Amino acid sequence: MPQAQVPPFMHRLKKPFAARRALHLMLAILIGVGAGYGAILFKFLLKFMQWVFYQDSGEFLSFAGQVPVWMKLTMPILGGVIVGLVVSYFASEAKGHGVPEVMQAIALRDGRIRKRVAGAKIFASAVTIGSGGSVGREGPMVQIGASIGSTVGQLFKVPTAYMRTMVGCGAAAGIAATFNAPIAGVLFALEIIIGDFGVMQFSPVVLSSVTATAISRHYFGDFPAFVIPEYTIVSHWEFLFYLVLGVVTGLVALSFTTLLYKLEDGFDAMKWLPDWIKPAIGGGLLGVLIVFVPEIFGVGYGAMNLSLTNDMGFWLLFGLIWAKILASSITLGSGSSGGIFAPSLFIGAMTGGAFGWLVHAAFPGITASPGAYALVAMGGLVAGTTYAPITAILIIFEMTMDYSIILPLMLTCITATVMNSTIRKASIYTTKLLRRGIDLEGGRVRNVLQRELVRDHMNSKVVTIPETMTLERIIWTFKTENASYLHVVQDGRLTGVISFRDIRPLLHEEGLLKLVIANDIATRDLATVTTGDTLQDALDRITEYGVSQLPVLSSGSSGRLVGFLTESAINAAYSQAIVRDEIAGEE
Repeated sequence: MPQAQVPPFMHRLKKPFAARRALHLMLAILIGVGAGYGAILFKFLLKFMQWVFYQDSGEFLSFAGQVPVWMKLTMPILGGVIVGLVVSYFASEAKGHGVPEVMQAIALRDGRIRKRVAGAKIFASAVTIGSGGSVGREGPMVQIGASIGSTVGQLFKVPTAYMRTMVGCGAAAGIAATFNAPIAGVLFALEIIIGDFGVMQFSPVVLSSVTATAISRHYFGDFPAFVIPEYTIVSHWEFLFYLVLGVVTGLVALSFTTLLYKLEDGFDAMKWLPDWIKPAIGGGLLGVLIVFVPEIFGVGYGAMNLSLTNDMGFWLLFGLIWAKILASSITLGSGSSGGIFAPSLFIGAMTGGAFGWLVHAAFPGITASPGAYALVAMGGLVAGTTYAPITAILIIFEMTMDYSIILPLMLTCITATVMNSTIRKASIYTTKLLRRGIDLEGGRVRNVLQRELVRDHMNSKVVTIPETMTLERIIWTFKTENASYLHVVQDGRLTGVISFRDIRPLLHEEGLLKLVIANDIATRDLATVTTGDTLQDALDRITEYGVSQLPVLSSGSSGRLVGFLTESAINAAYSQAIVRDEIAGEE
């Protein structure tokens, strides 16, 4: 049977596609190299900054008792001043935990991130953590890697459709190199950053993650982040306890998210203070906490290891939950730079350790030691804050290389995620975006239009007529004003709208020209917007009512007619906003 002939033009199409595909895979490797060496630079810079501030680059718990109290109080303040200046005058994207900024760049700017962000984030986060900031390294590395991916994509003029993947490659490489966890890096990028598990995204993200991990292992070795005793399931009754642990970690995760944004609101409300000084105030508050609770300094891996090896008592574990939540919320809420992933691991370890201490004391014969619950709760807290259970499960597995805890880990992570996503729509990442009016579930168009207000795009040259105007004058007004709609007003307030379609059935009734008035034929069921509404609100009403324009009323109780907004004006505003975002992304 003869084979079907492939049209010649199909061969011409396949070759460019294959070439582009190969180029994108090569760029993914290049991004992995950049992010891998970026992670190495970041780690060394962290050590250097800790030495600059405290003259010691080791684990803080090993020398905390030798550091004078004045240094614990003043170094976080000095670090806050430096970070505040960098954020305020060089790159505002370096503020906070970084991941929402990457998600925003993908949602609104097709993955375009300013080239200066990587350098600013490396420096600001290193200063924050080195001076004592109670934050993690993974958020900065996600933003650093994403910035590298975006820069590579822009330099090689990658099409818009692939820019999101380039950013995801950088994010995956950053996580992989930081935690020595290539699989978790891939899942983090696909589950949180890109939100797409398609084959076209999967291959380059895997290449970047593997490349960055290989570079990190070459310099730092291949070993798990936490070395723990081997834990096993003592009894099938333990699965019930792990289910309860999922609820507990979920509630603690909600407390962390709530306090973080309450403190951020509190610092934002201090309008009388310049923004660059607020991280210093947060540093001062943090310094007081460090004096009394040195375990919350920096990333906190030392304290986490103690909880995993059963070397902490119940009250210390319980107290560190809330001390770390407060410390991390102060650090990030005041405007410093760092991630929430490591604080989530820390809070989870303390939560699980305290929970495990209680259940083991009550049921010693059917439960493992507290360290096993601490390990599982680390994943539960991450899942409860990020709503990314797959990433949480895999990152704990890769950081410990312990497969025996995979079943309770899955149960706890899924429970925390389902419960928290039911109680609160947004994760700790997307909450920040929702507060900016960006709804990732709504799509890019909705996000852009929610930033634009009606007052900035309406036409104030509105044609109005009184309720008593006759049909004859109405027809004449349509002819002379070239208007699609006439707005019927009484004492400045809109009472109805007349379109040419409304008067068409009456045009041939000459006897009605002087008898019918505007009040008789005006449409009363009106869709309106106010000057303070967003263009998305306006577009929703245009779609619902099937009209091409809307009357605009003044905000407040007066509700006077001040203009009108057309669908074409909304489309033009969207196009202009996209152009502005493109220009901003190239700066």
